[in-house]
Amino acid sequence: VYTFDIGVGIATATDLTFDGESEGGAESDAVFIIQTSGSVTQAADTDVFLVNGAKVENIIWVVAGEITVGTGAHMEGILLAKTAVTLMTGSSLNGRIFAQTAATLQMATIVEY
Repeated sequence: VYTFDIGVGIATATDLTFDGESEGGAESDAVFIIQTSGSVTQAADTDVFLVNGAKVENIIWVVAGEITVGTGAHMEGILLAKTAVTLMTGSSLNGRIFAQTAATLQMATIVEY
């Protein structure tokens, strides 16, 4: 579990990679939980990647604020937001959205795992 008391940002020209590598080459069971009391903001044209067997259903974003995925960006995982989730124009998500207040899609693509 990765816990933050501030907002979490995926900055411009930066990609985020979750590596599910396991010892001995066995199937990965790695779970990543990103929890913040702030918001999550992903910059435009950035990507979240899953490598070495990391699974979309094991990437969980728990956010007290809002989640914003920028224009042309790609996000992976289950998004749990207390307030809103916004996917900007041309963005995409491989996963699911659960928002207490609103989910706004601006010509975005969601692929449910």
